[in-house]
Amino acid sequence: MATPVDHTHHIKIRSTQMEMQAGGSSRVDDYDDKLKAAQEELNRIQLQREELEKKKQELEELTARKRSFINQQVELTEKLSSSLTLIDRELFEIRQEAEDLEQCRVCFAAHLDKLQKFTPENWTRDNLLEKLERATMAIDIAADEYDQAAAHFEHSRSGTIFGRPSKRNRAHGKNAMGADFVTNLRNGLAFNLPIVVLGAIALVAYLAK
Repeated sequence: MATPVDHTHHIKIRSTQMEMQAGGSSRVDDYDDKLKAAQEELNRIQLQREELEKKKQELEELTARKRSFINQQVELTEKLSSSLTLIDRELFEIRQEAEDLEQCRVCFAAHLDKLQKFTPENWTRDNLLEKLERATMAIDIAADEYDQAAAHFEHSRSGTIFGRPSKRNRAHGKNAMGADFVTNLRNGLAFNLPIVVLGAIALVAYLAK
């Protein structure tokens, strides 16, 4: 009866070893699965970290570009604003000078027309004094207004047109001369003054007869 008992006991031992091996294999598989899961989690975290670093770098680049744009915007805005102010001032001065030149041209054309009408070779002895006084007055008026124009435009773009005022009028102050000339031009007196003066001379000469 002992032999069958020993045989049965041997079978139980082999079964336990097999169960132990199966359990060990299961624990190894669980460990491998956990290790694999942990590695995947680390990989995911690494990818997230790299993505965050990439977004951070992109944000820093955009911020730097924005800052550069703002600096350029401020700088260029100041330059353009300043330039526009200077351009407006320059255009105003150019228009003003052009207007003064136009009025000056009208005045000079009137003087030229009057001077060209004088014909001293046709003056007779009877009217020589009257003609000479009228012509001399016209010459003086034209010369004075020419010198006033030269003083007014002396430091402008058109200064080279007139040259410098004559010495006889510099003693009166070229700034005052220029200002008076412009005032006369704008009021129309520079054009009408020769007519008024010559008319007065003619009236005096007529009444003296």
